[in-house]
Amino acid sequence: MKKTTLRKYAKLIAGVGANVQKGQGVFLYASVENHQFATMVAEECYRLGAKYVETVWLSQSLDKLANRFESLKTLSTVEAWQEEKLKMMVRDLPCRIFLEDDDPDGLKGVNVEKMQKANVARRKVTKPYRDAIESKHQWTIAGIPSVAWAQKVFPGEKKSAAVEKLWKAILETVRVTDDNDPVAEWAKHNESIRKRYCWLNEKKFDYVTYKSSNGTDFRCDLIPQGIWTGGSEITKQGIRFNPNMPTEEIFTSPMKGKCEGTLVSTKPLSNNGQLIENFSIRFENGKAVEWHAEKGEELLGKLIEMDEGSHMLGELALIPNNSPINNSGILYMSTLYDENASCHVALGCGFPDCIEGYLDKTLEECQKLGINDSMLHLDFMIGAPDMCITGYKDGKATPIFVNGEWAD
Repeated sequence: MKKTTLRKYAKLIAGVGANVQKGQGVFLYASVENHQFATMVAEECYRLGAKYVETVWLSQSLDKLANRFESLKTLSTVEAWQEEKLKMMVRDLPCRIFLEDDDPDGLKGVNVEKMQKANVARRKVTKPYRDAIESKHQWTIAGIPSVAWAQKVFPGEKKSAAVEKLWKAILETVRVTDDNDPVAEWAKHNESIRKRYCWLNEKKFDYVTYKSSNGTDFRCDLIPQGIWTGGSEITKQGIRFNPNMPTEEIFTSPMKGKCEGTLVSTKPLSNNGQLIENFSIRFENGKAVEWHAEKGEELLGKLIEMDEGSHMLGELALIPNNSPINNSGILYMSTLYDENASCHVALGCGFPDCIEGYLDKTLEECQKLGINDSMLHLDFMIGAPDMCITGYKDGKATPIFVNGEWAD
């Protein structure tokens, strides 16, 4: 891949994704394997005026060793110095950039119960800090190839060929080519998303239904003060950023605990380096009460049972079957990409920016209106070629999706 094209992508991540401000700090999360591209992104952050770039180096191999050899108590502990770092994030509000390149099942074989118990224990400490920076700082997630991930997506290819193919696919999803202006392309893309969610917000639906021949048959109530959104977001300080690169979704947070029926997954879910495949979840009185999976059922159950809020939905997202990522025919086995190829929902934590006037409200006020709260936010894909989604207002039905596409 041309270095000049990769430089464009690095600039896009720093300037449009995170929109780093002059004098602002940056936390950059990247794997050790991809240190060269991480260095490129860090340089672009500095060129935008970043006060510092604190790089957090990641490794699934080291995570796997930690899970194997460390005690549950050690894995569950948030050390004092780690908590001080979280306090600093709340105080200084650095933006965060995540460079995603995980092997979809890179943690295969770890003790699932041990890992989940440790995650729950740590999140009890870290969640208040996460809540404290909600809507106050910029963050973005962008993908880059690793060898292991590339060979999962393109099995049978040699390492270099697989990585090159995945680079090409990733850059297409984020509208970066050798000779275009990706910043201008993203401005047009965000505007097209805005027009779609404005139409949904004008309709003010009371509830929506989902149906497809694979067994999905589902109804979910919406929050009266809720809104649909997508594309770029804005902080309480008025800074616009794009949290997901790529993004094709228009989404909302539904009314907490108000849904019924069955949702059937249509793509694998990679969570913490492990795959969950061919699963379904049945809801009663707003909560997940039954689930089955051909692969990863134990992990799925542990996630659903993480806390009270993890049994309920925090997101509904709309993406047509005729979308760029889906049309590529590539199964990325990465939530960042596969969720943008398909309609999806998320168990757990909802989004306060899905409440009208959220910039003038506290997190607690948004939650009182119906935004779900949880330590979990777990996206899974339910889009299908024959998916029909219908909105209802005062009993009147309006098609939203017909056979996987926007009704209009």
